Amino acid sequence: MSLAVVRSRALAGMAAPAVQVEVHLANGLPSVTLVGLPEAEVKEARERVRAALINCGFEFPQRRITINLAPADLPKESGAFDLPIALGVLAASGQIPIEALADTEFAGELSLSGELRPIRGALAMAYAVSRESAAEREPRFILPQASAAEAALVSGVKSTGARTLLDVCAHLTGTVPLDTVLAAGTVGQAAAYPDMADVRGQAVARRAMEIAAAGGHSVLLIGPPGTGKSMLAKRFAGLMPSLTEEEALESAAVLSLVGRFDPHAWRQRPFRAPHHTASAVALVGGGSSPRPGEISLAHHGVLFLDELTEWDRRVLEVLREPLESGRIHISRAARQAEFPARFQLVAAMNPCPCGYLGHRVKACRCTPDQISRYQGKLSGPLLDRIDLQVEVPALSESELLSAAPSEPSSAIAERVNAARERMLARQGRLNALLDEGDVRTHCTLRPQADEMLRRAMSRMAWSARTVHRVLKLARTTADLAGSTDIDAPHLAECVQYRGVLNAA
Repeated sequence: MSLAVVRSRALAGMAAPAVQVEVHLANGLPSVTLVGLPEAEVKEARERVRAALINCGFEFPQRRITINLAPADLPKESGAFDLPIALGVLAASGQIPIEALADTEFAGELSLSGELRPIRGALAMAYAVSRESAAEREPRFILPQASAAEAALVSGVKSTGARTLLDVCAHLTGTVPLDTVLAAGTVGQAAAYPDMADVRGQAVARRAMEIAAAGGHSVLLIGPPGTGKSMLAKRFAGLMPSLTEEEALESAAVLSLVGRFDPHAWRQRPFRAPHHTASAVALVGGGSSPRPGEISLAHHGVLFLDELTEWDRRVLEVLREPLESGRIHISRAARQAEFPARFQLVAAMNPCPCGYLGHRVKACRCTPDQISRYQGKLSGPLLDRIDLQVEVPALSESELLSAAPSEPSSAIAERVNAARERMLARQGRLNALLDEGDVRTHCTLRPQADEMLRRAMSRMAWSARTVHRVLKLARTTADLAGSTDIDAPHLAECVQYRGVLNAA
């Protein structure tokens, strides 16, 4: 038979749609035609496959070869189609049995010697397959060895790894079967987060980080240089519980799309800290073939933006929608892709251009107009979406040198976990994710707290969004205290975290 069909996967955002690699041999002058919207790296597969087959001792058919990647309207990229194309050529020419290709999907890049090289997106492919309701049997993948270890993390997908094209062919002919890769990475390693015990003093900032970690809130740290803003941010992930299996798969699938997934970091919260010169595309994702940006790579983790006022204002504005929706939709003329972006934003900035506004010793040299313009680099709508604005003051000599060790991250994490359990038992989600109806249902104020909220709304001219965010923040504070309703002390603590900046 001169026609063979091999199943594979493309990468289109998180979808990883199915692709059929159809190989047909016909009479005529020897040629290889590749159709089906292949990108340049896919077109180059013709030469890699030819050299790999010859160097592995197979015969490359001297016939007219047509390779179709269906569906034809789906753009194809990456070298992952090398292996299915090579197997299609071998099956169409009768060198391996066609029936052995049934019910198995293949992906892998070939070297000229026939070795299989890892591909990006293997876990994303397996994750997409596991969620296809139409699958009637357990999906099977044959991938390069390293890529198969990634795919094996997805339960319900049988992942088999191979080192060379010869190994795959020996498996398909029944000569030397390949072993199924076990998901050894699911054990993972203990997260090596820095400990909060390293931070001296800063009780208010530490408390704010605890509230943010418990409820999933965003936080902005404001203070002079060297007061511990970056230290607090780098220790924030250590206050959060380990990822659930579903969250870990979602996070790992996004990282796999750009080749950044590390099996040793399985179920650990990602921490992303892009430089302030990053572009909007680097932050939210994009490109002619849309790929995830930093906000998606921080999915279910922490996005730390240091020197926030040094960022281009237009770049920061693109954060507004993802902070609300938890997703980013990228549209290009020929491509559309949607990526998850449920991250916790931790940002840090100086209070003024010289950095010493409010410093206990050093005098600020900035004029009021300079301070206003500096803080005005952050728009009101963006600040409105940041739940906590926290001052991180400079420490005195005694606080810095003689203070006792602070509370460790493990003790804070216990309180955070307990508060999260209360939230999930009550409403099934974190407080930061409550919608307007949930706020009315679950954020019940006692009389004194209700009166305090009304006075704060009148004095500070809060928007409706700000009021809802303060209520959700107060609900988290009450959960940390084990309280059913929101009392005046819970609300008072949250009011102090609003309006630290003039722009707020």
